[in-house]
Amino acid sequence: MAEYEVDELFTVPRERAVLVPGAVHVPGWLDPARQQRLVDVAREWVRAAPMEHKVLAGGGRMSVQSVMLGSGRATYGYGADGGCRAPELPDWLVALGARAVADAYLGDPGHDVGLPDAARLVRDFAPDSALVNFYDDAAHMGMHQDKDEFSAAPIVSLSLGDTCVFRFGNTETRAAPYQDVELRSGDLFVFGGPSRYAFHGVPKVLPGTGGRQLGLKNGGRLNITLRMTGGCGGR
Repeated sequence: MAEYEVDELFTVPRERAVLVPGAVHVPGWLDPARQQRLVDVAREWVRAAPMEHKVLAGGGRMSVQSVMLGSGRATYGYGADGGCRAPELPDWLVALGARAVADAYLGDPGHDVGLPDAARLVRDFAPDSALVNFYDDAAHMGMHQDKDEFSAAPIVSLSLGDTCVFRFGNTETRAAPYQDVELRSGDLFVFGGPSRYAFHGVPKVLPGTGGRQLGLKNGGRLNITLRMTGGCGGR
């Protein structure tokens, strides 16, 4: 059971939650050592392929800094493409993504995730790309759908550093209904099946809640999302 400190006086347990069928939040899934390893590896990635503020089609500049890594990055339209210098995904990270989906969908028989085909989704998940986003204190992410992938495989989101408010909505509109969830450092969020194309975003980051503990000098939130792009093309 994951726990977090409140005023350093007592702890409050956080339980895994199924927001809607296929959307699962697993608090504290990454232990501190694995969190630190991911931050250290992310530093190596961005030295080889620096992050950028993506410029949108309408001319707006995203407040989040991004880079796309892995074999599927060339056909991926959302994150900044790391180009030929961008590393491939290491085998251990591919395995971590596969374990994330397995733990989210099959790891707790007491929680029905609402997916009759959960075993198949777990068996078939093999990420080929990672979108790495960095949020400083002022950054946010508007409501959007992840539709650049040709594959409809689940999305695996790993949170590192400062806590954020993660807004998870519906598949039809950016507006309500939606649910707000606090994602803290080490938390896992997986969404697939009927919730795969739900609108989602990050309206705010909570400064000073975890980034400096992982060696992020100025704080901030690092988010790594593991994806199956499905090869050439896009959805």
